[in-house]
Amino acid sequence: MNAAVRAVVRRGISAGLEVVGIWRGYTGMLRGDFVDMNPRSVSNIIQRGGTILKTDRCKEFLQPEGRSKGARNLRAHEIDGLVVIGGDGSFRGAHALCTEHDVPVIGVPGTIDNDLFGTDFTIGFDTAINNAVDAIDKIRDTAAAHERLFLVEVMGRKSGFIGLAVGLAAGAEMVVIPEEPMGIDAICQTLSAGIERGKASSVVVVAEGDVAGGVFKIAERMKETVGQEVKVVVLGHLQRGGNPTARDRILASTLGAAAVDALLAGKKDVMVGEVNGVPTTCALEETFSKKHPFDRSQLELAKVLAI
Repeated sequence: MNAAVRAVVRRGISAGLEVVGIWRGYTGMLRGDFVDMNPRSVSNIIQRGGTILKTDRCKEFLQPEGRSKGARNLRAHEIDGLVVIGGDGSFRGAHALCTEHDVPVIGVPGTIDNDLFGTDFTIGFDTAINNAVDAIDKIRDTAAAHERLFLVEVMGRKSGFIGLAVGLAAGAEMVVIPEEPMGIDAICQTLSAGIERGKASSVVVVAEGDVAGGVFKIAERMKETVGQEVKVVVLGHLQRGGNPTARDRILASTLGAAAVDALLAGKKDVMVGEVNGVPTTCALEETFSKKHPFDRSQLELAKVLAI
């Protein structure tokens, strides 16, 4: 997100605009926590994870009264347009703010889940999968040396984009994701077949949440049926931090600048995204009401390459 903040600030100032940052997202909007930004405000942040403006979940903004208060504060600070960097929750709030109070809002897709309609990739996705793949590469050393089976839980409670990308890139023996539910018995049968083919160790990537009962339930059943010691690794928020990849920095810089250009062009209630390498816009409501296409051919490829 920092690379996107940097791009918004510097593109805005280069176009002759005054740029104001809001601390902690919608919470700061309701509290009036605004700060004037200049080119030096965003120096030396492009390589940093997270966001210098901080973030927060704001339950008050979910209510019409909260959004009314936010709109009043924006007008009091003479803010003519708003750039919101976030995921579906942030965009639902932004869409409501725009439709209820006619605040020009442009969304920038910032979520590691990569589950927003209207863009091929979201900011943070590439960094998250690289963090997870790096961890699994290290786990494989132990798995191979001790001839053990590892279940690695990655983020993605409602979508398997992280799990599939990580599983394919890390050469996982199995990928368990919400888009293709599997029972525990089917998982155990597949791994047992691998052992019979001579696999001495295996890594299974499991999306978090209730997929097949959850990673620990899967592990318990595997110990009973596979006949191999099973270890569980939950990567958790390790995936969300660290220096962003070059791909994420470029994407964030491109979309942050595009958001300012969209405001200057008179657009509102849209998200700027990237489709087939080209910046584009999509109605904010569509980003969370429509499904990001899931490439099942990659899932089939992961199965083929895991034999």
